[in-house]
Formats: sequence, C-alpha cells, structure tokens
Amino acid sequence: MRIRSRRRRMGQRQDTKDRWMITYADLITLLLIFFVVMYAMSRLDVDKYEVVTASLQQTFKSGDSILELGSGITGTADRYNHKNPPTTSEDTESGGQATNGGQEGEPPSAGQDAEAPLTERELAFRQQEQELASLMGRIESYIEDNQLEEQIKVTDLPKGISITLSDQFLFDTGKAELKAGSEKTLSRLASLFKELNTIISIEGHTDDQPIRYSAAFKDNWELSGARALSVLRFFLDKERLDPQDFQYAGYADTRPAADNDTSQGRQKNRRVEITVLRQLQQ
Repeated sequence: MRIRSRRRRMGQRQDTKDRWMITYADLITLLLIFFVVMYAMSRLDVDKYEVVTASLQQTFKSGDSILELGSGITGTADRYNHKNPPTTSEDTESGGQATNGGQEGEPPSAGQDAEAPLTERELAFRQQEQELASLMGRIESYIEDNQLEEQIKVTDLPKGISITLSDQFLFDTGKAELKAGSEKTLSRLASLFKELNTIISIEGHTDDQPIRYSAAFKDNWELSGARALSVLRFFLDKERLDPQDFQYAGYADTRPAADNDTSQGRQKNRRVEITVLRQLQQ
C-alpha cells in the first residue's frame, strides 16, 4: 500500500512539473500563425505594382519640365509662360521633330487649341493683377506730383501693394488724431480703393521707445492700434467705403522696418502701412 501511494504521488508531481509545456506549445503555435499571416500580408500584388509603375513612368515622361518654365506634370504650372514646346507621342516617335502637317514651325491647324481656356477664377486673378499694377502707377504719380517722396512709399510685395505713410505725415507726437494736411492724400487713396475688389489691411507700427508725451495711451500697443483705427475710421466714416473690404491691427514695435538704435531708424519704424492684398473677395 505504501508503495502504491508513493507511486501515485510521484506521478502527480511529474504531471504538475510538465504542465508548462502545454502553455509553451500554445505560444509557439500562436507565434507561427502570426508570422504566417504577416508574411501573407507582405506579399506584393505584382500586377498592381506593374500598373502603378507604368503609370508613373508615363506621367513623368509626358510632363513638360517645370524647371524649364514648362507646365509641370499636372499641366497647370506656368501656364502663361511656356518655354518648352508641348510634348506629344508623335514628337517622341519622330525624334523631337515637329509634326504639324509635316513641316517644322507651322502653326497648329484650325480647331487645335494651344492651351486650355482660363477658368473664371484665373481670369479674375489676371484682372486683379492689372488693377494692382494700375493702382501702383497712379499712386507713384501722385507722390511725385505732390513731392511726397519722404512721407509716402509704395512697394509691390508678394502679399500685395504696400503703401507706407510716415507718422509725421499723419499724426502729432504721441497722438492718434489725423492731421488736417493728411486728409487730402487719404481721400485720394480712398477714391482709388473704390475701384478694387479685394481686402485692404491697415497696420499701425511704432518704435521701441516708451510713451512719454501722452497720457491717453498705456503703451505702444494701444498707440499703434489707435492710429490704424483712425485711418480706418476716415475711410469708413468720411469716404463711405465698405467695411467688409478692410481689416486693421496694431503691432507696436514688434515688426520694425529699420534699426531702433538710431533716430533715423526709429523714424522709419513709426508708420502706418496700408496694403492692398492679392486676395479675391468671395
């Protein structure tokens, strides 16, 4: 009896000791299944890969090089300043020779469009560029005729036509009320703005010197914002321009146009900038 009991206990211990192998075998099986699934998912669809590769090769071969002032892959870049002749399959087959009627240099036959027609928005942008160029020319003529070169600067920037007015021309020191002598020029600008269909941004700027001559403003932030608002109020209240065409802001001394370490630089920084933005109204 003792021998049988001992054998039973030894068999139970052996069974308990080997149970970890069941868990281990399950884990190995799951890992095998996982890697099989990953391998199956990572296999490329050869047919789809070849189709995509052929499509990309055809696109890049037929695209007009944008580096040579061409129209690019999509055919939209530099649409109005083509340097390269349009690439066609016939050109490729004939070694780059012209195929219009077999004669090089012949104009395209009737019914063949040289380029796609312009959209409404593209036409509007082109018209706006013409209006901005005309605006800049008329402002420059006004400045020259009235000898205001030291007080008003006009510049063509990527964001639009910027008209910079000196604070000496517009305001007394430390004040935000417009001088009477500046209203004639602002009225002239207002008459030009009426012809435009875009947003006009008015920005006030100061130097980095603290305010000493006025108790009406706490700091340069309030002064720059009040000066921009005074110009805006003139356009809205006296010239009756549309408020939806304007935006204004005061930047204090955070956007200097020159060095604040000299009196000449500080004078350039005290200014109001009126920018006619390159932006179409909805």
